[in-house]
Amino acid sequence: MEMNELATEVFTQAIKHQLDDIHLLPVGEEYVFYLRDVNGLKELRRISDEVALQFISYLKYQAGMDVGERRRPQSGSLTFEISKEQMIELRLSVITNFKQKESMVIRLLHRSKKEKASIRSMTYFPKDWALLQQFLRYKSGLILFSGPVSSGKTSTMYALLRGRMQEKTLQVITMEDPVEYHEPMFLQTEINEKAGITYELLIKSCLRHHPDILLIGEIRDEMTAKMAIRAALTGHLILATVHAKDCNGVVARLLELGVSKTMLEQTIIAICSQRLLPRYCGLCGKECELHCNHLTNGEKRGTIFEIETHEKLAHFFKTNQFSADEERVHPFNKVLRKAYALGYITDKTYETYQII
Repeated sequence: MEMNELATEVFTQAIKHQLDDIHLLPVGEEYVFYLRDVNGLKELRRISDEVALQFISYLKYQAGMDVGERRRPQSGSLTFEISKEQMIELRLSVITNFKQKESMVIRLLHRSKKEKASIRSMTYFPKDWALLQQFLRYKSGLILFSGPVSSGKTSTMYALLRGRMQEKTLQVITMEDPVEYHEPMFLQTEINEKAGITYELLIKSCLRHHPDILLIGEIRDEMTAKMAIRAALTGHLILATVHAKDCNGVVARLLELGVSKTMLEQTIIAICSQRLLPRYCGLCGKECELHCNHLTNGEKRGTIFEIETHEKLAHFFKTNQFSADEERVHPFNKVLRKAYALGYITDKTYETYQII
C-alpha cells in the first residue's frame, strides 16, 4: 500500500469518528494505530515495523522535518489532502524509545464546523449552555475556561462566538497556538515564538484593531495574564483558557501569575470548568464503543460544565476563602452526580471523573 493511501485511510477513520488524536506506537515486533477518545486509546489497525518506518518518514518529509534524525524528539505541521474537496491540517510529534523505535502522535486541526458535532447538542444540561450564551452579551470583562487537554474548551469558545455573531455583527479576533478551526467570520492570528510573535505582542497589536471580543488561546504567563486583565478593563470582552483543575483553581492560578484580587473582582464575569464524558449506551450496557452504531459519533460523548459566576465568586473576593463550608460537595461533583442520577453516564465514569 502506498503511504498516501494508508494516511488517507487512517485520517478518514479519525474524521468519521470525530476524533482528533491518532497515535502510532511500537508494540512488540509491529506498530499499532490508535484513535484517542474520552475512554482512552482504541486500536484501529496494525502494521509491520517496515511499513511504520516508511509511514513516519513519509509524514516527516511532508512536514519538512529531518527524516534522517531518529534520536531527538521532533515536531512539525503540514496540510494533507484527503480529497480534492477536503484538506486537513496536521500537527506531528515524534519521539524515540530506548530501542531506537520512533513513535508518532498526530493531531488533526482546522475541522470545519460541519464536521464537528454541535457543542450545544453535546451538552448534558442545556440550561448551562444558555447561561454561557448570556455571558457573551456583556460589553466587557473576562470569561475564563479550564479543563484537561481535549475537553473541548476551544470548541466551546468558538461555538459561543458563532452564536453571538448570529445575533450581532462584531469584530472578533482570536490568538491561538495553533489555530484549530478556520472561521472566516473571525480575524484569526497564530502564536509563533520563533518569530517573536507572542501572546503579549498580539494582544497589544490586536487592541489597536478595536475588537469587540478577543479570544486568547491560553493565559500561560504573568505578562499575558496582566495584558488580558488590561484589555478587559479598557472595554473589551475577553475569552481565554487557563490550565487549572477547576474554577477555584483558575482564580488561584491567576493570583499566582501576579494578578491582584482587586483586578479579578473588577473583571471576571464567569469561570467555566468543563469535562467531556463518555455517554452511557443502552446497547453496549456501558460507555458506547468506538464502532457501535446505536449512538451517532456526536452522541457518544457529552460535556458537563461547572460554572462560577461573579456573584458566586463574591464570597472569595470578600473573605479570601473559596467557601464558608469546607465540607461541602465540590460544585463539579454535584453536576457529575446529577448526570449519573439521570442515567447519562455510568457508575465507572462517575467515579473516574470526580474532583477530589
